[in-house]
Amino acid sequence: MRKTTIWQTTRKALTVTALATMVTGGALLTAGTASAATTLANACSGTVNGGMGDTVAITGTSVKELVRAGAREAGTLALYDVAANDIAKVNTINVGAVPNAAGGSVDGKAIGAAVRQAVKDTKSWGLGLNPEKTLNSIEHKVAGSCGLTTVATNYVAPALPTPGTTAPQQGGTGGGTNGAPSNTNLLPGGSNGTGYAPPRDYGNLPVAQPGVAVAPGVRYPANSPLPGEGAPQYGTDGQAGQGGPDVRNAGNAEALATDGMPGGDVQLPMLLAVLVLAGVTAALVRTWVLRRVA
Repeated sequence: MRKTTIWQTTRKALTVTALATMVTGGALLTAGTASAATTLANACSGTVNGGMGDTVAITGTSVKELVRAGAREAGTLALYDVAANDIAKVNTINVGAVPNAAGGSVDGKAIGAAVRQAVKDTKSWGLGLNPEKTLNSIEHKVAGSCGLTTVATNYVAPALPTPGTTAPQQGGTGGGTNGAPSNTNLLPGGSNGTGYAPPRDYGNLPVAQPGVAVAPGVRYPANSPLPGEGAPQYGTDGQAGQGGPDVRNAGNAEALATDGMPGGDVQLPMLLAVLVLAGVTAALVRTWVLRRVA
């Protein structure tokens, strides 16, 4: 009796331990599969906020009217009200996920394909005579009307290196990677480690020196012919400058006599006559104006 009691007690302890292990293992498996949450949007367009990696889903109610319109436009004698009511009973339709970034998007094409599959899974009898054509029309209608923008609420932007810090070094003490020397600065600016490029040297560019002028005496030295002085002269002595034929002026123009008066001089009598004529003209104009006024 005593041996039987000990065996029964041991068997009960082992059974309890096994059950506890199974429960613990099941809990761990459940936690692992439920690590990613589902972000449910109440509309198939707009912005949805969620954590990175979360599944993005919409409700069947949010696309009910689009399913109704797509089934009605299919031309398959579909009972579009029945199809719309069937999709409205679906609580969640997975359409995408929040990327591991600050934001992303779920385009209308992906949403249309997900809604098409959800309508097909309802096995609705309101899809008409050609269910595939009706489903294609519904997918096209949803894809052209839907689109979501995702925003990751737990995204943290990477910290940028502050100016003046040393850049990461490539390689170790024994040399760089692929033969590059160790302590190679990856930031612009060479080996100064500041992350800024040194000022450029423009000393080798040709420039004009201000205030430099060539004196006329240097440009045209003394006792040297000026430009054009060495050109041949024609017709000066009746012979061509280089032994060519004689060149004469055309016509026989002669200067008129000036009667001994220097050319260009204005004589005193003519000057007095001009002054007298000007005075007489002014008096006549004055007299005429006064008479007109009176």
